[in-house]
Amino acid sequence: MAARRTATAGSGGDTESSPLDAFVPLDELMPWSVRPLRTGRAWVSGPDPVALRARWERLAGAEATERERLFAPTRSRTPHTSVAALPGQSTGTARFARDPGPCPGPVRILHGPYDEQWLLPDHRLIDAARPELWRVADGQQLFAVEHGSAPEDTGPALSVTALLPDGHSPAGRPGRIRPLHRRPGGTEPNLAPGLLDLLRGRLGGSGGVAEPDAFTPEAVLAWILAAARPSATGPLVPLPADGAVWSRGVALGRELLRLQSRGARGGERPRLPGGRRPYVRAALPARPAELSYDAGAEALIAGDGRISPVPAGAWEFTVGGVRVLELWFGRRAAAAAGRGPDGAAADGLDAVGARDWPREWTSELLELITVLALLDGTAAARQELRAALETGPLIGPAELRAAGVLPVPASARRPASVLGHQEEGPEGQFALL
Repeated sequence: MAARRTATAGSGGDTESSPLDAFVPLDELMPWSVRPLRTGRAWVSGPDPVALRARWERLAGAEATERERLFAPTRSRTPHTSVAALPGQSTGTARFARDPGPCPGPVRILHGPYDEQWLLPDHRLIDAARPELWRVADGQQLFAVEHGSAPEDTGPALSVTALLPDGHSPAGRPGRIRPLHRRPGGTEPNLAPGLLDLLRGRLGGSGGVAEPDAFTPEAVLAWILAAARPSATGPLVPLPADGAVWSRGVALGRELLRLQSRGARGGERPRLPGGRRPYVRAALPARPAELSYDAGAEALIAGDGRISPVPAGAWEFTVGGVRVLELWFGRRAAAAAGRGPDGAAADGLDAVGARDWPREWTSELLELITVLALLDGTAAARQELRAALETGPLIGPAELRAAGVLPVPASARRPASVLGHQEEGPEGQFALL
């Protein structure tokens, strides 16, 4: 990598002292971000929706003293807390101790990168549910989730999902959640004001990118997904001054987005080519203890269970220094055996609902192997893009400041107003937000 780089600026250009000086913090490009969800109690989420319903029924049917213990109260939530309903959810708002109501249908969420789990969407049970995220979660929304940076981490800086993410990071450093749109219905992009116009003017037009959809909010998100680099202060994004590089990166990012979102919003579900698709060669046991990998046979092994072919790239795929397949499998092996995430015997509601290894988890494991293998298959394209960005000119912070894109206004960092949007408040009251 070159020691110095010239960043083309609107005022004539200047020389940056380090390549990273020409990168733009993701926090400047997508200024509105939300902290990760904080459930306050592990039993409200997990990989098995049947177990979540069983926990709810156990809690709702318990006597007052036992209910208090099972609830696992915190300073933010007890059975006597009164809170508003989560946007888009029709759960009760009466105090849980007085009127639990019916069990809410568990909703699909992304628990950290690449792990789709379930959550009981009742605001009375969750310490910090981040209602502003639920308010904009719809069929047009995408969420960028920072992974958090671990020492010597060479993995991806962020992931993108169409599900509501909880923001959990395997690296132990929770990253921010950044919605692509600030309002429901896919309106008002969460991008620095003026960024799209600047990119269109610099990279489009005569001799530039001709594709009409190369400068949409989703195209910018695709570029960020393909090009962002992890750092201790949050992801950094290089913006090219070459239209051909932009076009190539957007195409790569769209493929990454399709794989990570697993065909959401009308896309094709990820599939490996024939002969390379993983199959169950021997059924996984009801309570598997651990997962191992046979590199010579390209096989995942769990007790007497066996899945192959599994490319080495899928097995070695890491985020925040943690191997994704091992982490995914370990959570479910613990749940099947009635153990907690740390492997110790579960207590209270965490122990309710264990039902061995359901067939659905095996199907999800096959899909996860496919996603990770295909993501690993983009390594060469990602490296080529990285090389092009290390040698080509960039649109740096200086040019963004000269164009008035930076600094972003304070209002862009706050949730958008949704006046006219009615939600149920505590104890059945209503409020306009």
